[in-house]
Amino acid sequence: MSTPRFTSDLLRVYPPDRATPQAVWQDRRVRVLLVEDDTKLADRTAEYLRGHDFDVEVANDGELGLARALRGEHDIVLLDLMLPRKDGLEVCKELRQRSAVPVIMLTARGEEVDRILGLEIGADDYLPKPFSPRELVARIRAVMRRFETTRQPEPDDEDELRVGPLAIDRSRRRVAVGDAVCSLTAYQFDLLWVLASSRDHVLSREQLNARVRALRGEPAGDFDPSVDRSIDVHLSKIRQALTATDSAAKGLIRTIRGVGYVLSASS
Repeated sequence: MSTPRFTSDLLRVYPPDRATPQAVWQDRRVRVLLVEDDTKLADRTAEYLRGHDFDVEVANDGELGLARALRGEHDIVLLDLMLPRKDGLEVCKELRQRSAVPVIMLTARGEEVDRILGLEIGADDYLPKPFSPRELVARIRAVMRRFETTRQPEPDDEDELRVGPLAIDRSRRRVAVGDAVCSLTAYQFDLLWVLASSRDHVLSREQLNARVRALRGEPAGDFDPSVDRSIDVHLSKIRQALTATDSAAKGLIRTIRGVGYVLSASS
């Protein structure tokens, strides 16, 4: 069965399902910013999401989308890759420097290199066009659940970890090197937290994947490190972000060839 596209009959094909949970987060409706230059697609997507109890604001170009995202009024951003005035890659990069709001990239380009690029620039999820509207709703809800889970640690858990000049505050989802704050994506924050929780101990890619997924409340799933390089991509970006924030962070995350990664203040 082919993947349904957004069409004028969208709401008849996929009517709002009142048997599913409403899009409520922190006792209110989830606020979505949709940045999409195809006005017909944007209108239909927004209509469908509103039918599933989301509040939706639409921006039709990159500059406007970035400006609205930086107001801090939205819970999640749906960001098209190909946008006028400022493309989605640049929007996501600039947004990540100043905000940790979850981002789902929407793009017609579905090659693996584009999915990896989406991770590299800070997206939390990636959905290639054409996509099922039900899948979009499911992904939004999944990202919001992960975000809520990781921003509210269990009462008995440690809220802050320190490794050398690095300080990670989980309750505030804040990473700092010395006095300088470092901007990371939600997934990168969780990955760094897992490493810091096992400081001075080498963790394999499989262990990192499993622990991050557990932290985010996700099922274990299958993970083949010989094929899936997402852990390497994220750790590379974390290293770059930490070092760019303060050179004192250089060398904190080390690769143990053939084994995995370790976070340690010792050289």
